[in-house]
Amino acid sequence: MRTAKGTVPRQLKPELEHDHSRSPALGYESPDEVGIIRCLAHGFPTPLARWHYHDEYELHLITATSGKAFVGDWIGQFQPGHLVLTGPRLPHNWVTMDLPEGGVAERDLVIQFPHSPIEEASRHIPEMREVLLLLERAKHGIEFFDIYPKALQHWRSVKAAQGLARFGAFCTFLSELAQCKDYRLLSNAQLQGVDNDAQLDQINAILSRITDNLSENVSASDLARELGMNDSRFSRFFRRATGNTFTDFVNHVRINRACQWLMESDRPITNIGFDVGFNNIANFNRRFLDIKGMTPREYRRQVANRFGIKK
Repeated sequence: MRTAKGTVPRQLKPELEHDHSRSPALGYESPDEVGIIRCLAHGFPTPLARWHYHDEYELHLITATSGKAFVGDWIGQFQPGHLVLTGPRLPHNWVTMDLPEGGVAERDLVIQFPHSPIEEASRHIPEMREVLLLLERAKHGIEFFDIYPKALQHWRSVKAAQGLARFGAFCTFLSELAQCKDYRLLSNAQLQGVDNDAQLDQINAILSRITDNLSENVSASDLARELGMNDSRFSRFFRRATGNTFTDFVNHVRINRACQWLMESDRPITNIGFDVGFNNIANFNRRFLDIKGMTPREYRRQVANRFGIKK
């Protein structure tokens, strides 16, 4: 990961955004004027466009230009209409690649909101519970499709309102997103549901075993025996809980960990491949290409764009 001058950028890890940095001069609403729902609009370039994370959810709508989006370990294209919901502390940045001379006055329409008040409200207001699964998915970043005109209208309604009216407009927006079926998760595998707490404990133990010991070549048969299941029952159980076969899930976890190390260190790619559990680098490169659509080397090159560095 090199700059044009051949030096390693200092900022390998995302920057934490603090409340004290949210100046109205940058477009933030004053905390004295709003409640838990904060709207923000800004153009590009701007100091706000950087590789960063924060404690709030962020609903991010692009209205102008196109370029590269970075959400967690996912790298993809964006263009006007691109709508993403990121969860708390999920790093992200959008870098325009077709910037006209002089920049653009408006590129990003943002809504930020915290988790705790919504979770607490859902305990007393059953209608709020429909958004909890949406918020759970947002831990990995969600991209929504074919919703641009409605999303733009919703954002403007939230921005124009204050007090209870703003919260109502925000809930209407969240409800639409919770019911949206045309979306994709951007990073990691997502648990889809289990029947009871015992099964939840089982699947969590399996996932911890996989993620904490990536170089260990544990097989599905080994885990099935440990749980007292035959192979076919374990296969059905695992696929239902994660949405993936055991082999696909392990490969995704290993590749996602490799992405983290490619992004946050200058360790040799060969070492990373072995450390995440691949026996040979050819297989590592092949699986990486299948999952990420690029080689580890190309991924590392593109990661520099998180900082607006062009190769």
